[in-house]
Formats: sequence, C-alpha cells, structure tokens
Amino acid sequence: MTFEEKCYDLISQIPVGSISTYKEVAKALNTKAYRVVGSAMAKNPNPIIVPCHRVIKSNGDVGLYSYKEGIKTKIALLQNEGIDIEGKKVIGFKNKLFRFSPRI
Repeated sequence: MTFEEKCYDLISQIPVGSISTYKEVAKALNTKAYRVVGSAMAKNPNPIIVPCHRVIKSNGDVGLYSYKEGIKTKIALLQNEGIDIEGKKVIGFKNKLFRFSPRI
C-alpha cells in the first residue's frame, strides 16, 4: 500500500460532521510528514468518496482543497455536513476533532 493509499484508508474513517487535521493523520501513520499528507489529499482521485475535505490545518483553518475544486467547495462540503465556518476557520474545531484509534 502506498503512503497516499494509507492516507485515503485512514481518512475514510472520519465520520460526517467531524474533521481531523493533517497532523492527526500523519501521527496516526507514525510520521511527522504533515505536508506530505496534504499533498496526498491534493492528489485524491476520489474526492467526496474519500473525504479529504474533512482534513484541515491544526490551527482550525480549512486549508486547501483539490487543485480542481477549490477552497469554496471544501467550505461548502464541510458546512453541508454541519461544520460551522467563519471566513476560512472552523468554529470550535477541537469539539469536532476526530482522533484515530491507535493501530496495534
């Protein structure tokens, strides 16, 4: 399984109405390569099905979204799932944060 495939497998666990961060995804994959996680999200061949829109920056900023779709689409998808956003920030994102279970 490639690094990207591991990322996609992991983020598929994030439920509707929750978000995670590039850092949390990297941590769950036992790496500090947060930017590489972001790059994998940008390459996602199946956006929506593999919900990369649910992965945001650790500071609550929504971050970028697929080079084809754009940030407005990411914000709209998150809002449709019940995530409150003001400007480009997720309001109360720590309350919506999904943390991955440790893998044994």
